[in-house]
Amino acid sequence: MLDNLFEIKYDTTGTSVKTNNLGMREMQERVYQRRNSQYLLVKAPPASGKSRALMFVALDKLHHQGIKKVIIAVPERSIGKSFRNTKLSENGYFWDWHVKPENNLTINGTDKSKVKQFVDFMRSTDSNDNILISTHATLRFAFEKLDDSVFDETLVAIDEFHHVSRDDNSVLGNALRSILTNSSAHILAMTGSYFRGDETPILEAADEIKFDKITYTYYEQLEGYQYLKSFAMGYSFYRGRYTEALDDVIDTNKKMIIHIPNVNSGESTKDKYDEVARVIDTIGNVEETNENNIRLVPKPSLFQN
Repeated sequence: MLDNLFEIKYDTTGTSVKTNNLGMREMQERVYQRRNSQYLLVKAPPASGKSRALMFVALDKLHHQGIKKVIIAVPERSIGKSFRNTKLSENGYFWDWHVKPENNLTINGTDKSKVKQFVDFMRSTDSNDNILISTHATLRFAFEKLDDSVFDETLVAIDEFHHVSRDDNSVLGNALRSILTNSSAHILAMTGSYFRGDETPILEAADEIKFDKITYTYYEQLEGYQYLKSFAMGYSFYRGRYTEALDDVIDTNKKMIIHIPNVNSGESTKDKYDEVARVIDTIGNVEETNENNIRLVPKPSLFQN
C-alpha cells in the first residue's frame, strides 16, 4: 500500500449541511437565487442536494413564473427515487413536493406504455396534472411523437446532464436543441461533472452561453461538512483482476468505502455479486443479515476509529 499522495484538512464549518429559514442548504439557496432564469445549469457534487434544489425552483416556477408543467428526466429508473414526495413546508418552504403515482414513469410499465403516458401528460389540460418523472430514454422516444411547441410553458429538468451530447447521433442532445430553439420551455440542467468521457462537447457554444451557471465545488461541499476533518488519497498498483489484490489493499483498521466497478468497465468481472462476496470474505465472516439486507461482518478493529 502506497503512502498518501496528498491529504486535505477541513475546517468542519457545517455550512454545506445547515439550512436557512426555507429549509435550503447553502447550495440550494444559491440555485434558488437564480430561480427566475429561463436556462439554468447547476454543477454540484453528489449529495449536495441537487434534487431538492430542483424541487424548490420547480415549485416557484409553477406558482409564480407561468410554468404549467414540470418534466424531470433521469438517466436510470433508480434515480427517480430522489424526487419522491417531500414535505418541504415542514422546514419552512411555501409548498410541498407531490408527484402523482401514475406520473412517476421510473417505476412500472413497459417502454411503450410509458411513452404514451408521457405524451398524454403533455397534452393534458388538467392544471393539477403538472409534474412528471421519466428516464432520459422515455423523454427521447416521447419527444419524437410531440411538436416542439407542446413544451411551451414547461420546465424540462435533465439530471446527469453530461449524458447530453451535441453529436448528431445523440437523440437526447437533438431533442434538447429542438426544445431550446423552437419552444419557450425553461431548462434546468444538473450534473456533478460537466464533461463527457469522449471528445464530444455537451452543448454547442451558442446554446451553452444561454445558460445561467451555478457552480458549487467539491471543496465547498467537503469543507462544509460537520464531522469530516480530512481527506487523503493514495494509489496501489496490481496485476490481473483487482479482486486478487484485495488482501493487500483493504485495511480494516480504517474506515473504508469500496466502490465496485460498473459492469461495463474493463475492471469488472461482470459479476457484481461475486465481487461483493470477495470483498466480504477479505474482511471477515457474515454473522447477520438484517431486514434491509445489510450484512454485518463484526471485527473490533472496524469500529476503533
